[in-house]
Amino acid sequence: MKNLIALIPLLPFIGFLINGLFRKSLPKGVAGFIGSGTVLASFVISLTIFLQGTYSATPLQYFTFISAGSLQIPFAFQVDQLTTLFLLIITGVGFLIHVYSTAYMHEERQDHFARYFAYLNLFVFSMLLLVMGANFVIMFIGWEGVGLCSYLLIGYWFENVDYTKAAKKAFVMNRIGDLGFLLAVFWIIAKLGTVSYNEVFTAANLAKLTATDITGITLLLFLGATGKSAQIPLYTWLPDAMAGPTPVSALIHAATMVTAGIYMIARSNALFSMAATTNTIIAIIGAATALLAATIALRQNDIKKVLAYSTVSQLGYMFLALGTGAYVAAVFHVMTHAFFKALLFLGSGSVIHAVSGQQDIRYMGGLRKALPVTYLTFFIGCLAIAGIPPLSGFFSKDAILLNAFVYDKFLYAIGLITAGLTAFYMFRLLFITFNGSFRGTEEQRHHLHESPIAMTLPLIVLAILSVVGGFVGVPELFVQGGEKLTAFLSPVIKPADGLHVEHSTEWILIALTTGIAVAAILIAFFRYRTYKEEQPSAIGRLFENKWYVDELYNSAIVKPLNALGAFANTFIERSGIDALVNGVGKLVNYGGRQMRWLQSGQIGSYVLLMVVSMVVFFVLQFFLRK
Repeated sequence: MKNLIALIPLLPFIGFLINGLFRKSLPKGVAGFIGSGTVLASFVISLTIFLQGTYSATPLQYFTFISAGSLQIPFAFQVDQLTTLFLLIITGVGFLIHVYSTAYMHEERQDHFARYFAYLNLFVFSMLLLVMGANFVIMFIGWEGVGLCSYLLIGYWFENVDYTKAAKKAFVMNRIGDLGFLLAVFWIIAKLGTVSYNEVFTAANLAKLTATDITGITLLLFLGATGKSAQIPLYTWLPDAMAGPTPVSALIHAATMVTAGIYMIARSNALFSMAATTNTIIAIIGAATALLAATIALRQNDIKKVLAYSTVSQLGYMFLALGTGAYVAAVFHVMTHAFFKALLFLGSGSVIHAVSGQQDIRYMGGLRKALPVTYLTFFIGCLAIAGIPPLSGFFSKDAILLNAFVYDKFLYAIGLITAGLTAFYMFRLLFITFNGSFRGTEEQRHHLHESPIAMTLPLIVLAILSVVGGFVGVPELFVQGGEKLTAFLSPVIKPADGLHVEHSTEWILIALTTGIAVAAILIAFFRYRTYKEEQPSAIGRLFENKWYVDELYNSAIVKPLNALGAFANTFIERSGIDALVNGVGKLVNYGGRQMRWLQSGQIGSYVLLMVVSMVVFFVLQFFLRK
């Protein structure tokens, strides 16, 4: 079993090596088969472990990774219930995205096609390493790996300067969060002398940490999570990540990178449960991010940008759950979100494919008849993310809002408003894109067609998962002996105490949430069933321009740093360091030019110099020697 578990990350890594090294010689079909097949094999192994229930309570150690005095950091995996759930999400949804990519990227050049699948495989490998690691150092290796892969995939079309800038922005903003993660790991090592989960999270070791230690470590870990999972203030990289191919967007937003922060905090729940101050900050930032991103999504016209800000908003929901101590609810929403958000992104890719690369929904419309499978599956995805029962998003969102209601009524109100906004902007997107008449060019109209089976089949599978995926977390309110997911994760995440709400109150909350979502959908229907060009109000322009946060960052951070860099380049680098280094070279050069006059080639001059030198030598010896 130990060797079988090692194959889960190893197989995608082998796929990365084969496609990467032989990209110029591999046919597209072979590259796609290797890329998809290795992830499928990892999924089968993960599913086998899940079905057999063979979880490792203790780490599976392969070799000693770092040995420095008393500090021993093993390269070890820990495949427990939480890890297994993430393995199924990463490999299952990842496989569907790989299959979809074989058709979506078919126009790429042969070597670029194989390079693309190499990057995808490396991405999956890094994320698997992140969730399988038995200590914070192995997690950090995977953490950095997904950061690298996001850079490579966002800037996949590297000849476009704007895309490379978006990739660089993602890389730099993630490094800010990564520094926080790294400092937290150093703090843990300094205090406990270990980074292994099964040692750090023991009662004895946690007792060694002071309140300051716990607050400091958890805040630094949360800083890492804000970067990777796109929370205020480090969220602006995620919408720009739309520069990459659409399947990449689905992989980043649904199955891998952005869920890393939620996984890290859920894995460290024993530590975060003791940090009340940190939890309050997490809940507030999560709620604020959810609301801010939802307002921005209201006025976006790029189909992928709407979904991108939707992802930021849904991640805010997950952090709201984490901050209120509802770790299982956060993980539950990670799972359901992976289904419907991958579905929505791949559905948007099918739309973009049909309209010859157009991404502005104002130039779409009337696609329902031309793309029936895409429309139906996209509609299911919208219902799921809106929280309409009994789809998957309803159950996970209800669990988050219920915990928020118990924790803080104000945060609950923000979550409730965000739920209404989510339903509105998603169905605005649906109606403008698929209803009414087609508003594109005649050439695009003639090109309209449903996507090939390699693209529609993953949509169908994800649509089914979006419908039934929530039943693993049906609450006791609906089914006697519910909360199966809570029971499943209980060995890793201790069930929260103190969540006692009357069934009548739960019914009222569910009716309120569902009623707001349905009302928002109806408002969107009557407003956008026939598209008319909108004249934005002042608040609309504010939302359309994303609250001018990018402009604020540019003015407050980017421009001052560029000015500082220009000053350092001119006065420190060139006039200082370069002048000193180049001055030494010039001095040597000048000295050489002057010394060469001594080499005249005249023997008389050489004899004279020799005599003079001897005289100077004797003078020094006889008159100056003590």
